Amino acid sequence: MELIIDQGNTSLKAGWFKDGELVEVSTFSNLDDLLAAVQKDPPSRAAVASVGAKEEEIKNKLDPYTNSTIITNTFPVPLVNHYATPKTLGIDRLAAAVGAWRLYPQETVLVIDLGTCITYDVVDSQANYWGGNISPGLHMRLQAMEHFTARLPNPGHNPEVSLVGTSTHTALQSGVVYGIMGELEGMIRRYRHQFGSLRVCVTGGDAPFFESKLKEPIFAVRNLVLLGLHSILTQHAK
Repeated sequence: MELIIDQGNTSLKAGWFKDGELVEVSTFSNLDDLLAAVQKDPPSRAAVASVGAKEEEIKNKLDPYTNSTIITNTFPVPLVNHYATPKTLGIDRLAAAVGAWRLYPQETVLVIDLGTCITYDVVDSQANYWGGNISPGLHMRLQAMEHFTARLPNPGHNPEVSLVGTSTHTALQSGVVYGIMGELEGMIRRYRHQFGSLRVCVTGGDAPFFESKLKEPIFAVRNLVLLGLHSILTQHAK
């Protein structure tokens, strides 16, 4: 078994791979719970990727139980990277792009990761990675309106909110939800205008919610980053 750990902004996700296939995924609230799982069933090797600065800490705590590696954006990938500042490219964005290309190698793919931030990344049918966009995610938008105003609260996410808010709370909730929906639909149209026919893959914690609301044909791949990280590790190990 191989263990891939994706340390995001808000969660610690672990994927166990056997013979190249993802067989189990767990989300941990803290590192100690992950280490307990590793102790119980040590993998043959482990790899860590982080959008923060915790990868060294995680690796050091894994090392007594298994051979571990830190995956960075300097590892070779099966894509031609056209990003102007590759050293600043988040490993999560790069991994999602690699994962999408592995699943759909003959197509142009727009990857939308609906997490703490919303990221858009495009890979064309010739394996060129072109970059994309970053905007605030659902919960970040709610928090920002509370933080940057004197009286607006953070009402929390309401999945059943209607288009027309009838109170300050529901107006905030509706503005965020329908604002993101409008953004997603507009961005997909713009990418199709520039790149032509493309497949849209959505991933991330808020993907299930928006997947059901969008009219655009999209494909949800919940563990796209883990799949991409495993592909990057496999190529690095060759």
